[in-house]
Amino acid sequence: MATGRTHRPATRSRGIPEATVARLPLYLRALTALSERSVPTVSSEELAAAAGVNSAKLRKDFSYLGSYGTRGVGYDVEYLVYQISRELGLTQDWPVVIVGIGNLGAALANYGGFASRGFRVAALIDADPAMAGTPVAGIPVQHADELERIVGDNGVSIGVISTPAGAAQQVCDRLVAAGVTSILNFAPTVLAVPDGVDVRKVDLSIELQILAFHEQRKAGEETAGSTPDASAPPVRPASAGRKGPDGDMPAVMPA
Repeated sequence: MATGRTHRPATRSRGIPEATVARLPLYLRALTALSERSVPTVSSEELAAAAGVNSAKLRKDFSYLGSYGTRGVGYDVEYLVYQISRELGLTQDWPVVIVGIGNLGAALANYGGFASRGFRVAALIDADPAMAGTPVAGIPVQHADELERIVGDNGVSIGVISTPAGAAQQVCDRLVAAGVTSILNFAPTVLAVPDGVDVRKVDLSIELQILAFHEQRKAGEETAGSTPDASAPPVRPASAGRKGPDGDMPAVMPA
């Protein structure tokens, strides 16, 4: 996932690096799956493979939590679930507001994973008066004029922005002014926020472009590794047989 600017120090007060914090949800997801299968213990190698990291990095990450596996036994699954959930703040209920209830906002509202992970969608907000009162995922949409009141009444500290890019900064400013200190931004723009406010940016187009880069590189490697056809005629230079106004055709046309 692409991330936005963060204005908190790179290391948290308990000395846990942000890179470790970013991997904790991966461990928790893998551990939760093990717990649902009633697996009592797991080795660092097994858990690392399930989380998609190497085991040395996992053991280092867990050392920041003060959790060390037992040689020959591994890690206690239920205890690690509790430990990581507590570290991530998931042992309490976090009210969240979603601003911008278009196709993406509605999809987020309908996502069933929030409640099971310690988050409660407290309100859905949209600037379109026609949307007011319309239920989405069982929650009536409220008009953007009510944003500050909604944040205050529900004690919201986490806001999700799924508006068009042009409206995102204004929405962000209003959320921050109302007391929101963490923002998940789905709008295709970079948000400017004051110190003390964390922003995580989710940009699907950027992620797809990164995947396209890797696909292109893999295709290039396959082409480079293929055996050329000896019977094929040699490729002539791009300028061969063609001339420009000055008699010579440049090999690369100017952009």
